[in-house]
Amino acid sequence: MDPEIKYHISVSAKAFYVEDQSDPDKNHYVFGYTIKLTNTGAVAAQLVSRHWLITDSNHRVEEVRGLGVIGQQPTLQPGQSFEYTSGCPLATPVGTMRGEYQMTAADGTQFEAPIPEFTLSVPRVLH
Repeated sequence: MDPEIKYHISVSAKAFYVEDQSDPDKNHYVFGYTIKLTNTGAVAAQLVSRHWLITDSNHRVEEVRGLGVIGQQPTLQPGQSFEYTSGCPLATPVGTMRGEYQMTAADGTQFEAPIPEFTLSVPRVLH
């Protein structure tokens, strides 16, 4: 942690295909993803809401906004991490997700934590 950086949340994502909930014959593909947030700033911050842009391989974009994640609005102390797993259906076997979390620091400052784009893909579809 750099004490000069007061407001910073590091976000990483890992996606996986959920075969038993998918039905390719009906263009229904379910993906799970695990997100890890780590407060790399110097001030405690609470995750207030999320904003996702989900794009399938037909270039259809779905925008999702909501409070918290998995029913929670965790507060992360400096150096603390929070990890959760959720899911996303798509009409195509490949897509992407990206977005940001809206955070509120302990001192009232609001800031965003970007979620880097990650790929959703049925195994062996992309090389």
